[in-house]
Amino acid sequence: MYHIIINPASRSGRGAKIWAEQVEPALKAGNTEYQTYFSGKAGEVRQLAAQITAEHAAEPDLTLIVLGGDGTINETLQGIADPSKVILGYIPTGSSNDLARDLGISKDPKAALNLILHNNTPRAMDLGRLTYLDEDQPEESRLFAVSCGIGFDAAVCAEAMSSRIKDTMNRIGLGKLTYLGIALKQLITARKVSCTLTLEDKVHDKKESVELPRFLFVTCMSHRYEGGGFMFCPPAVDHDGVLDLCSVGNISKGLVLLALPTAFFGKHYFVKGINAHTATQMSITASAPLWVHTDGEVTRKSRGFRVECLPGAIRMITP
Repeated sequence: MYHIIINPASRSGRGAKIWAEQVEPALKAGNTEYQTYFSGKAGEVRQLAAQITAEHAAEPDLTLIVLGGDGTINETLQGIADPSKVILGYIPTGSSNDLARDLGISKDPKAALNLILHNNTPRAMDLGRLTYLDEDQPEESRLFAVSCGIGFDAAVCAEAMSSRIKDTMNRIGLGKLTYLGIALKQLITARKVSCTLTLEDKVHDKKESVELPRFLFVTCMSHRYEGGGFMFCPPAVDHDGVLDLCSVGNISKGLVLLALPTAFFGKHYFVKGINAHTATQMSITASAPLWVHTDGEVTRKSRGFRVECLPGAIRMITP
């Protein structure tokens, strides 16, 4: 039995069309046993994931399929009580689809479905967990599959989530350009903030503390891509038990503007002030609250949080 969570609004309604015209007919043609769950409003994907996993808690191999974007995957993770009991399949219909890009899952819905239906060997994939540490707010943790970040990249995500331009660009298949345009705007308006990074990498037996008097953003990644194809962490591997980090600090906006296009190819580290790190656990403390994202989903601003890698936390259907 496949349990399928569908986000109809993914890519401004494209998700509903893909389900009705391609995925559901293919399932019916193959006499596949499945149960569908449609999200109707913000936050409902999380509720549906919690409902499904609670009702089938006794099953060690619950197969959960998500039709939507990276944000839909992220909200699904928040609702899963025990990821180790879940086999996760993905039919990408979002605007960035960075998880699918790195895993090699086809953008063709029928091909992605065919992979799910004929793959009997899902593999373990790491997840990340971010825990907010703000003294004036309740402690809260969020899982992520692709990445989390603070500063510039999160501010881009925050604006993109409410962008009407994004909806229009998605309709004509140019959603990636939305992120690039918003990124340029956010770069110009970014303010000076300092931060301290404390990094521990138990896999490679190293620790370091990094002071950035002025930083633009820090991203922690389990996969190579975020923001619609920016390869901020080219060495990232989703099953090595380590998070890869990209920190951008003590650098002029002009140099960032020069480096940003090269990040699509993972070549941005030629600029002094853009640095790579690895960690199994890290914490960050900033001098002012900034937007924070998990897999492009922005829920609040924060001055500090802890991030840890959860090795092999979930099984994923991949090529």
